[in-house]
Amino acid sequence: MKTNSTPTVTVLLPAFNEEKSIGDTIKAIRELYPDFEILVIDDGSTDNTVKTAMEAGAHVWPHPYNMGNGAAIKSGLRCAAGQWIVMMDADGQHRPEDIALLLQHKDNFEMVVGARSMNSQSSFHRFCANWFYNRLASYVTKFDIRDLTSGFRLVRKDTVSKYIYLLPNTFSYPTTLTMAYLRSGHSVKYVPIQTEARTGKSKIKLMEDGSRFLLIIARIATLYSPMRVFLPVSGLLFLIGICYYLYTFLTMNRFTNMSALLLTTSITVFMIGLVSEQITQMRYDRTE
Repeated sequence: MKTNSTPTVTVLLPAFNEEKSIGDTIKAIRELYPDFEILVIDDGSTDNTVKTAMEAGAHVWPHPYNMGNGAAIKSGLRCAAGQWIVMMDADGQHRPEDIALLLQHKDNFEMVVGARSMNSQSSFHRFCANWFYNRLASYVTKFDIRDLTSGFRLVRKDTVSKYIYLLPNTFSYPTTLTMAYLRSGHSVKYVPIQTEARTGKSKIKLMEDGSRFLLIIARIATLYSPMRVFLPVSGLLFLIGICYYLYTFLTMNRFTNMSALLLTTSITVFMIGLVSEQITQMRYDRTE
């Protein structure tokens, strides 16, 4: 009798020049979960990452050149054979034994995310940035988001496949994926994890990627509910404009250009919010 050899779970490892750590990571996963598919998406590495991953027993899908961490994730989501996909880093930060913590909740949630503790943050400035992202995203979604940018997460393939077209090719794909799930009404669960110090140098550079991570704020504002951001800004500008008008009218008996500018800007911001709301809805209509 022929048995079905399709794996239930695929462990997806995006990698770029990770020859020093990827072999140990794959072996640890293989030892703990021998029936799982281990899929490495090599994002144009110039070292021996591909060879090391294959020797350790992983399936490898190489990119012809460096396309970005998010692009590697998208390739992996398309190629994965498992019904469930665990996304984790190949640099040793995420502990393979924590995969079991995510799998405990797979029957009750569409996505399970490993939330890093304060002690797990690699630097103070990154902790502060992540704290701000989490608070802003929680406000916009009205959901307690504990780690917006965590790359350690479990998703169901048939669900996540609907959102591949939304994901960017950069490191901000976790933000987009989280906001997309919540916008569409899918359940999300956060479980606390500890991360280890990565092997080698981080691919995220403060100066080079700082502006890119600022775009996360724009994604938060536009991927879920734009009016949750634009409406308060518009209201604040309108209130300042009215107060300034009353002040100048009572003290100088005239309507100033600054009052006109503030009131006009408030209306413009409000209209941009309305348009953004419609565009956001149109983007998500493709997944329904």
